[in-house]
Amino acid sequence: MSHEFGVAFYDTKSYDRHFFERSSAFGRLNARFFEFRLNANTAPTAAGARAVCVFVNDRVDRACLEQLKALGVGLIALRCAGFNNVDLGAAKALGMTVVRVPAYSPHAVAEHAVALLLTLNRKIHRAYNRVREHNFSLNGLVGFDVAGKTVGLVGTGKIGKVAARIFRGFETRVIAYDPFADEAWAQEAGVEYVDFPTLLRSSDIVSLHLPLTPQSHHLLNAESFGWMRRGAYLINTSRGKLIDTTALIEALKDGRVGGVGLDVYEEEEGVFFEDHSDHVLPDDELNLLLTFPNVLVTSHQAFLTAEALSEIVRVTTENLDRFRTGASGLDGTILG
Repeated sequence: MSHEFGVAFYDTKSYDRHFFERSSAFGRLNARFFEFRLNANTAPTAAGARAVCVFVNDRVDRACLEQLKALGVGLIALRCAGFNNVDLGAAKALGMTVVRVPAYSPHAVAEHAVALLLTLNRKIHRAYNRVREHNFSLNGLVGFDVAGKTVGLVGTGKIGKVAARIFRGFETRVIAYDPFADEAWAQEAGVEYVDFPTLLRSSDIVSLHLPLTPQSHHLLNAESFGWMRRGAYLINTSRGKLIDTTALIEALKDGRVGGVGLDVYEEEEGVFFEDHSDHVLPDDELNLLLTFPNVLVTSHQAFLTAEALSEIVRVTTENLDRFRTGASGLDGTILG
């Protein structure tokens, strides 16, 4: 058994290590797990590794990549679908391979989006806390039937399509916006494609299921919030920077947005995945959002199911093993 292929894992938690160590291919890797994030300052800790495995908040910019290349690292393996935190231009120039896990569990993320909506709408989180204090009053817990409402899905990739099936099961009208519309799927699924302004004007519930790109950055901003149907609910399980937080706060204050469920946040780096319970958060906008009764925030946990973690591990370890042996056919290759 060879242990010559070194891999440095960054921004890891106990569950990451638990699932990776259960993988059959893991024994062929000489792995080191770091809890801190990879960036230009921490890159020297990859010494001796031929690959690094990173997550959503690791900052793999040019300065970081140049150091990794000098250390002999040839593979950047993302254990997530998004890759906006990697400078792909620099990686290409340096001749480095970048892979990701393109679809670890669309069901996990789509189901969490629906869970956020139902919890927020029916005030489950508030009712749970009340009952624990023996307060069985129903005052202030009125929600609405999801059935009969119009749900607007922004993005109809694998996750968006699963979300559409779930929402159709609630007897809703589902409309969608995607610059790469899949009309054949939409006809079969009973979904209608519309343009983005029409979706916002027509939807009682808007759920985001698209990647972060230069075009989608702050897709929800002061102008587009103005297009939303008054009192509509907004759910985001994709990327935080799809929403302009300052504009969101104003839309909540004036009632344009009736409720928000967020599993991601614009400035979540350094906040999400960590325990900050013993000190004050320096982010004033996040602190303010957390005080709103119609805002529900979870800390980027939509992916966190046993099935999704198992698939992340399977794809990532197989990619690492193939790269180790020089085999072709790496899954989710972005560059290489």
